Amino acid sequence: MIKYSVAMGVRVLCIIAIPFCPGLWWIIPAIGAVFLPYFAVVVANVASDPRKEDVQRPGNILPMTPPPPAGGREDTKGHDA
Repeated sequence: MIKYSVAMGVRVLCIIAIPFCPGLWWIIPAIGAVFLPYFAVVVANVASDPRKEDVQRPGNILPMTPPPPAGGREDTKGHDA
C-alpha cells in the first residue's frame, strides 16, 4: 500500500509539473503521469518472499464455542445446591 501511495504521489506531482515545463519538456512528466499507474499496480501486487509469510489453512481454524447464557449462570432448576 505504501509503494502504491508513493507512486501515485509522484504521479500527482507529474500532473502538476506539466504546465510549468517549458517547450517540449512537458512530455517527460506527461509520460510519467500516464505510465506510473500501471507500474504502481504491478509493484503493489508483487508479493514479497512467500516463504516469510505465515499461511493460514482452513483446517487450522478452530470452531468458536457458544457464549454463556445471558444471566451468567446456567439454569439450576431441579438440581440440589
